[in-house]
Amino acid sequence: MERQVGLLQLIFMLSLSSVLGQVSYSIPEEMATGSLVGNIAQDLGLDVKRLKSGKARIYTGDSAEYVELNKDRGVLLIKERIDREALCGETTPCALHFQMILENPMEFYTVTIEITDINDNPPTFERGEIQYEISESTIIGARFVIERAVDDDVGINSIHTYNLKPTDNFSLKIPGRGEGSKNIEIVLTKSLDREKQEHISLILIAVDGGEPQLSGTMQILVTVLDANDNAPICAQPLYKANVMENAPIGTVLTTVSASDADQGANGRVTYSISKSGVASVFDINTANGVVTLQGSVDYEKKRNYEINVKASDQGGLSEACKMVIEVLDANDNKPSINIMSSSNTISEDVKPGTVVTMMNIQDPDSNENGKVQCGLNEDIPFTIKASSNNFFTVLTDSDLDRERAAVYNISVTCSDGGVPSLSTTVTLALQISDVNDNAPVFEKTSYEAYIIENNTPGVSIFTVKAIDADWNQNARVSYILEDSSANGVPVSSYVSVSADSGVIHAVRSFDYEQIKDFYFCVKAQDGGSPPLSSNVTVKILIQDQNDNAPQVLYPVQTGVSLMAEIMPRSADVGYLVTKVVAVDVDSGQNAWLSYKLQRTTDRALFEVGLQNGEIRTIRQVTDKDVVKQRLTVIVEDNGQPSRSATVNVNVAVADSFPEILSEFTDFTHDKEYNDNLTFFLVLALAVVSFLFITCLVVIISVKIYRWRQSRLYHSSLPVIPYYPPRYSDTLGSGTLPHVYNYEVCRTTDSRKSDCKFGLAGSQNILIMDPSSTGTMQRIQHEKSILDEPDSPLEVRIINLLSYNQFSALSREGRY
Repeated sequence: MERQVGLLQLIFMLSLSSVLGQVSYSIPEEMATGSLVGNIAQDLGLDVKRLKSGKARIYTGDSAEYVELNKDRGVLLIKERIDREALCGETTPCALHFQMILENPMEFYTVTIEITDINDNPPTFERGEIQYEISESTIIGARFVIERAVDDDVGINSIHTYNLKPTDNFSLKIPGRGEGSKNIEIVLTKSLDREKQEHISLILIAVDGGEPQLSGTMQILVTVLDANDNAPICAQPLYKANVMENAPIGTVLTTVSASDADQGANGRVTYSISKSGVASVFDINTANGVVTLQGSVDYEKKRNYEINVKASDQGGLSEACKMVIEVLDANDNKPSINIMSSSNTISEDVKPGTVVTMMNIQDPDSNENGKVQCGLNEDIPFTIKASSNNFFTVLTDSDLDRERAAVYNISVTCSDGGVPSLSTTVTLALQISDVNDNAPVFEKTSYEAYIIENNTPGVSIFTVKAIDADWNQNARVSYILEDSSANGVPVSSYVSVSADSGVIHAVRSFDYEQIKDFYFCVKAQDGGSPPLSSNVTVKILIQDQNDNAPQVLYPVQTGVSLMAEIMPRSADVGYLVTKVVAVDVDSGQNAWLSYKLQRTTDRALFEVGLQNGEIRTIRQVTDKDVVKQRLTVIVEDNGQPSRSATVNVNVAVADSFPEILSEFTDFTHDKEYNDNLTFFLVLALAVVSFLFITCLVVIISVKIYRWRQSRLYHSSLPVIPYYPPRYSDTLGSGTLPHVYNYEVCRTTDSRKSDCKFGLAGSQNILIMDPSSTGTMQRIQHEKSILDEPDSPLEVRIINLLSYNQFSALSREGRY
């Protein structure tokens, strides 16, 4: 009674639940307890938490539970060792069928585990020894039935062949493949002679086809007699019977009958079923041949049985009768799914409730076995509804998104109400067509690229890339340069963008000294209707190239003036003669300058600072050193390749002005200008005349100056020295680290005037200009005190040189 109530509860529970899926596994027999069968939670797409909350359990009905569920891990494990031979016998394939049930909500899953065979059973004979008593009058060709060996394995692991030893009097006859499961026979090939050999011992070996091969043996003992020359004969060569798979044990199936022409004990027939794997299912009465059901049969495991019944007389002769038993099914039909109408493609913007597929479900079984319920696989935006009897429709359940899933494989599973339930699954492939609902997206939020100045117009700078999640024409991206300006110039005059590839090209050649960077926007637009677009900001940075040679600021090199630096013969070692000042409009290492002494009148007298361009003495001046010294300094930048500029520096080594004048009347400006002798003769005459006029003017000026100074010194007004402004390094190249100031100071208590040099950084400059009569003495940063000169001419030369030098530098923008 309790069992019936439990069965009713299960049927009610299954009627409320839906079969959500099924899973199949294949394992070999004899696996150890606790071995892993499969991860059912993963295979069914379930969360392990769902197994716990749903109180997952295995339902096998009345069958033994060989497999258990581990809810903590979501896996199936071997609970008991599975013996395929004990479970299925000769049935192939051999499988376990059970269900996994979840609650809250109620869910139902079907699990099938196929048990594969291993060669774990050797062939065995029912008896290890049999005895025959054969009359010596038995004719050659007489056959003697030998029961087959039994091998519980199936397929290639079952019995493969037999061997008989020795073969002096008998040979072995094995039925062919078309002869069914007849017993093997030994055939008399040589007449027996009891007087020569009364007992014969034979060994029959059965070998299977497994790897490694297993075998079994049986000993056949033959006793030679003098009588019994008739074997039993079956009344029918083939017997047939039917049995329901739920028939009770003891049901009579059929009766086998055989007769023997002999009399007495030799004519008494007995019946037996060979141990061929069915002896535990069927039984035969040895005296009357009645066949009854001894065990249970299952149509799903085996649909028919072929049994060999042996009829034997007392003299050892026998005959085999074949019997076929058909098993009748109770619920052996799965539901069939017929697709009436189906859409292969559906747009992603369809409304929920759109019909995708219509189908008709048929099950030829009756009553509960013919009632069908259908369900879909999980995690898809579709649902199935029953429209009428045996008709179902699949509809969209929510909005679709092709970019999230372009194809859906909809699995429709239909199960009947039988126990166990049978089900059928079909898979529908549904393509989702695209609509333009996604704008292009750039790979970066902004781009930054570099290009070296002096580039070739049309060169490719870099590539912008945008991706559209749509498909086909809706995902075809075009690139457009947005209208804008950079530094007041349209950006289209700087760059262009390829509409198809997004490659940005330079329209013009860039100059780092004019523009260092600029911004613009690129729009990515798809090919949809209407089109969608997005923008990205691009920054182009111009990289400097060493395309500018250094420019010498000081000393000034002109074609009409001759400049010379004055150095006393008493100058010490390291005396600062002058400083070459140069700049480079490039940037970075392209503007790092170095100074080298290329040519000099006396290389052992001067050196130039590699980094600062300062020209200093490296030894004491001697009387042998000439007054006029010419130095050629080369200024190089650090670019690749390096660029350079050359400057000539004239140095006058003298302690008195007349000595300087006498020497510098012979100074030439540059040897490269000495094209002919006439030019120099004319120039010499002009210089001598000019110097003469200049000396007269200077003498008069000195006289006037001394008169004014005498009045000034006797007054109470202070003397304010003149400080010229500093030279400003506006380019920030670092090539002018020092500031040079020149001062002329007078004392108020002396009528003498001396030209005194300051610290080591002071410099003297003598300028001889053919267009003027003045000379200038330039004093550097440290203050120099100028007393009253020993001669009016010397004082006037100093003042005129200072005034004219700073005036010229101011006009050139250097001071």
